[in-house]
Amino acid sequence: MQYSLDSVDHLNTRQFVIAIKRLADSLSYGTDRSPFVGSGTEYAQSRPYQPGDPVKAIDWRVTARTKKYYIKEYESPKRLPVYLLVDTSASMTVSSAKLSKYALAVHLAGGLAMACLERVSPVALVGVGQRELRYSPSLSRDRILQWLHQLRHYRVDEETRLTRRLAELGAILHEKSLLIVLSDLHEPAAIPAFKQLAQQHDCVALQLTDPGEESLRGVGWFRGQEAETGREFVSRGQGLGIDQAALTADLRRGQVDHLQIRTDQPFVQRLRHFFKSRGLLGRGVR
Repeated sequence: MQYSLDSVDHLNTRQFVIAIKRLADSLSYGTDRSPFVGSGTEYAQSRPYQPGDPVKAIDWRVTARTKKYYIKEYESPKRLPVYLLVDTSASMTVSSAKLSKYALAVHLAGGLAMACLERVSPVALVGVGQRELRYSPSLSRDRILQWLHQLRHYRVDEETRLTRRLAELGAILHEKSLLIVLSDLHEPAAIPAFKQLAQQHDCVALQLTDPGEESLRGVGWFRGQEAETGREFVSRGQGLGIDQAALTADLRRGQVDHLQIRTDQPFVQRLRHFFKSRGLLGRGVR
């Protein structure tokens, strides 16, 4: 059964677009938006002058040393393709707060997509669930907004496919890319696949957590039901969820940039500092 994200975050389409644009502006604040500054246009070499070359390109230092005219050559600006992997599994829709992990993930994906487009970085969206939501990198704002609209409708019975999606991307990505996973990371088997991709690509894990996942720990024995499979289980509160310390250390060892975001706490400033300190959104590749 499908549901609209509007029932979770109470935003209509126009409000949603305004919200993600505001987030994109916050992520871009204080950073350079030009695709021609920084690592995008790096000096490559100097070569002998040829008739027709622009005078302003003359390398006067080499010319003075060799007594012959030389021209500076620069590498063309190129941006990293950005792949946003949004976890669409059922565990993301279970919420004890006003905002679910899934609603926050779609909101973050929208803001990150718009911020990347401002840096002329093509953006792809991939659903990490049973639905076939895979869209190739694009620089079209309208197209990406259409993709986000598709993500705003979710199912309550999807299982996660993070490991499979990472393996599929690893097989088709032939140039360095930026991969951003927005998930609660409830699939431990995905971490080795993520670490393997990080050997060739820039990888980021934005881990979304619900306050209820913390409050149930230490409550003793209880009976529950898995959101994705419907399987009933009996467990102790202290054994619920994942070993966060071990997960964080594992991602750090694998060179995966990791940020944990709770659905009931402010996140914009932390997210902006996270990306700005790493220079991820505006990074070029040669």
